Amino acid sequence: MSKIASDFGIDKALKQLNLSPVNDGTSTGSNTFGNGELLTSISPVDGHEIAKVSTTTESDYQKVMSSAEIAFKEWRLVPAPQRGEIVRQFGEKLRELKEPLGKLVSYEMGKSYQEGLGEVQEMIDICDFAVGLSRQLHGLTMHSERPGHRMYEQYHPLGIVGIISAFNFPVAVWAWNTALAWVCGDVCVWKPSEKTPLCGVACQNIIAEVLKENDLPEGISCLINGDYKVGEMMTSDKRIPLVSATGSIRMGKIVAQAVAARLGKSLLELGGNNAIIVTPDADIKMTVIGAVFGAVGTAGQRCTSTRRLIVHETIYDKVKDAIVDAYNQIRIGNPLDENNHVGPLIDELAVASYNKALKAAEAEGGKVLVEGGVLTGENYESGCYVKPAIIEAENSFEIVQEETFAPILYILKYSGNVENAIALQNGVVQGLSSAIMTNNLREAERFLSASGSDCGIANVNIGTSGAEIGGAFGGEKETGGGRESGSDAWKIYMRRQTNTINYTSELPLAQGIKFDL
Repeated sequence: MSKIASDFGIDKALKQLNLSPVNDGTSTGSNTFGNGELLTSISPVDGHEIAKVSTTTESDYQKVMSSAEIAFKEWRLVPAPQRGEIVRQFGEKLRELKEPLGKLVSYEMGKSYQEGLGEVQEMIDICDFAVGLSRQLHGLTMHSERPGHRMYEQYHPLGIVGIISAFNFPVAVWAWNTALAWVCGDVCVWKPSEKTPLCGVACQNIIAEVLKENDLPEGISCLINGDYKVGEMMTSDKRIPLVSATGSIRMGKIVAQAVAARLGKSLLELGGNNAIIVTPDADIKMTVIGAVFGAVGTAGQRCTSTRRLIVHETIYDKVKDAIVDAYNQIRIGNPLDENNHVGPLIDELAVASYNKALKAAEAEGGKVLVEGGVLTGENYESGCYVKPAIIEAENSFEIVQEETFAPILYILKYSGNVENAIALQNGVVQGLSSAIMTNNLREAERFLSASGSDCGIANVNIGTSGAEIGGAFGGEKETGGGRESGSDAWKIYMRRQTNTINYTSELPLAQGIKFDL
């Protein structure tokens, strides 16, 4: 155990989460089937090994799927409110273990401890939402054109839901999917990111305990671990009617094609290239807070991170100076130390991508306002700590059109009316999150109109980053079109059925068709 891990109680947190130096990475509750190579979890905080997790072989995977199939046959018949009770108990366990799980998220992924706690709180929140939802899985009743007939629609459990999650939210996004899927009567098979496998094992340990206490099948919640080859087992498996995948656009296109080839359903949450529009009527103080957190929070590794700041020419210099001044106050370091604002990138590959983006921006003519670079020294031994950078750029730059998962903010200038800013905002292939800073009601409503932001999320006077459980989360265009979490996102986890009941002794046909025998 490293000094940082010891000083900040990581060893205690691992014990509370029932994690050991070597963890089985393929699991359906107490049964473990991980017989593949060991996957080493390395903390980007200090570069030290946390533990090893066994990966999933083809044989392991088949055992997991068999367990899930058996569990579904029982789970789908449990009344939805009773399924909600299980999710409620899971949420209570998360409340008890919020501190150690939040600490593990911070140490294994690299986000600040406060963000780690916030991520576990998201899990708790979605459990609360799902518990209420378990009594509201409603259909519709409609009038039949035929006398003595009744029509209605209802929703049934879909089956096995496959979940592929990314490293940046190693526990919350799984919970968004699985809490809803469980109350809908589905069972889940989860492949967490190979960069944060311990978080997956920790969550599996928690739900396994709940299932055991309630004498329920272990296969309701299943875990597999490994690289993209393990994910391919799910995407090509006809036994999985829905695959929910979070990650890059490149990954999403591969998943979508594989699942569509077998006529399965995909729920895709992919890349974002999110912008904040700052109009002449903006509150500059609010703008700075929203933009800085959006750009540097989680070291710029959120799908909703602020990548572009689109500022009107009349206030451009004022906003630019305020943002640059705020960046000078950012503290970078160990994310478990709550005095720091920004932790490390996830690994050396992310650092390389960051460096490549900075060079590309300058090569295209970008002007550096806040210089980036990799930090070195005894407090940055992992080699994953970088400086948040700001670059004046044009929306047409190739690098600005891309999503770089790092704390790089491009500041752009617009002139004229808000329509010009919206055109810049929409002028990328991604369509996840967007925001406008203005006290002008007309500008705000224009931004939210049908000809305004083309993103799945559009905010007024808050940043692009962060979302509440109550609203459906997701984006358009190459972000994938999926919706998770609140609103009616639950419907994708169920199959829809229309029913017609004839309570007469006659058999009239629809559309007045005559067929007499």
